[in-house]
Amino acid sequence: MRLELTHRGSYAIRAVLTLARADGDEVVPARRIAKEMDIPVRFLPQVLGDLSRAGIVEARLGRAGGYRLSKPASSISLLDIIEASEGDARRQSCVLSGKPCDGAEPCDVHEMFYEAQEAILQRLDDVSVADVVADGRKAPLGLDGVPD
Repeated sequence: MRLELTHRGSYAIRAVLTLARADGDEVVPARRIAKEMDIPVRFLPQVLGDLSRAGIVEARLGRAGGYRLSKPASSISLLDIIEASEGDARRQSCVLSGKPCDGAEPCDVHEMFYEAQEAILQRLDDVSVADVVADGRKAPLGLDGVPD
């Protein structure tokens, strides 16, 4: 079973981690975020726009402009970032048929996969950006820029 993010989700997490590691209320230029986290500059405005609309980051315009977190890193979960960049993280289709699967006419494994999905989402919601930054480890980036 594969559990992975889109590039957009990966870029969003990396951008937020860069901002969380910045000094205090420092405004970080987009080019610095792109360089530090190996994010293509052409995608960064879209990703930061998603995060801004979700209230996770705020933009400062002008010559000394850039981005910063709009709230403490301790109040931003990994799930917040994933859902800001990728939408609702809950599976919308049946793992067996690929068609909609709900409680009214569930498939044979619906309950088990639903519970597993909820456990993963809860774990992502329980881990804050501050927790990740405090850990001090940086994810190794593969050749395509996605963490290995």
